[in-house]
Amino acid sequence: MPCALCSADAPLTPYAVTGGPEGASVEICGTCEAQVNGTPEPDHWRALASTMWSEDTATQVMAARMLARLSDQDWARDLADQLWLDDDTRAWAENVPQTSDHKDSNGVPLAQGDTVVLIKDLVVKGANFTAKRGTAVHRISLVHDNPAHIEGRVEGQRIVILTEFVKKR
Repeated sequence: MPCALCSADAPLTPYAVTGGPEGASVEICGTCEAQVNGTPEPDHWRALASTMWSEDTATQVMAARMLARLSDQDWARDLADQLWLDDDTRAWAENVPQTSDHKDSNGVPLAQGDTVVLIKDLVVKGANFTAKRGTAVHRISLVHDNPAHIEGRVEGQRIVILTEFVKKR
């Protein structure tokens, strides 16, 4: 049986496709597995042109995810534009857990959309108010280039907050 992603005739291992139905997996070769978990070599993934039309939903999800990772390649962007997925499958393909280095004052990982509570009164520069200790900040945004900063709304103002002054609720 060939690899579900690259069609290579090689020994296959099951690879769990996370973010969707429990136990969903695809049978892939060692080369694909190494590149899915590491740095993909664009030329290896050209077989996605046919793989993305598989009748197996988990294979479609993996193809969509790999095309998204290869979006710096013109051919991959073209294939991604052609790929049609129903709403449930698209949601599954986009449901990739994001790893973040953002941590609250207790070392608990923070994610986009979390609610945090201020652990200290913070003077907000340029806004003429103090954000009081105990204030809940809902639906935070992560500052991607700086894991020590998050953004959130306090008293109607969008502010940048240092992660050392919040705890996850």
